[in-house]
Amino acid sequence: QVQLVESGGGSVQEGGSLRLSCTASGYTFPSNCMGWFRQAPGKEREGVVALYTGSGRTYYADSVKGRFTISRDNAKNTVYLQMNSLKPEDTAMYYCAADSGGTWCLPSWDDTNAYQYWGQGTQVTVSS
Repeated sequence: QVQLVESGGGSVQEGGSLRLSCTASGYTFPSNCMGWFRQAPGKEREGVVALYTGSGRTYYADSVKGRFTISRDNAKNTVYLQMNSLKPEDTAMYYCAADSGGTWCLPSWDDTNAYQYWGQGTQVTVSS
């Protein structure tokens, strides 16, 4: 059974940093699209960033470019989301997701329907 478990959320002041982790169990992801999504109250879930594990290619939402970085530790089967220069509008529940493989994160890395596996989410709150 594939499980994704996120951790690392919390409350920070504007301008602060957090690092989220997503650890997979029950499967390894040698050529999959691994994504981070977020959902604020009353809003739709939106794609933040994705990484294709086969090539290392990354995709970022315009709103987080230059501030967020996705990375992966193959030995730990873990994907990280480093978030710097956080803003109040980054406040949301953050979810890790993985697809079933072979898609190269295409055609739409930020389409929630493209991902088959989801974590339970971790809350990020940024105060001004």
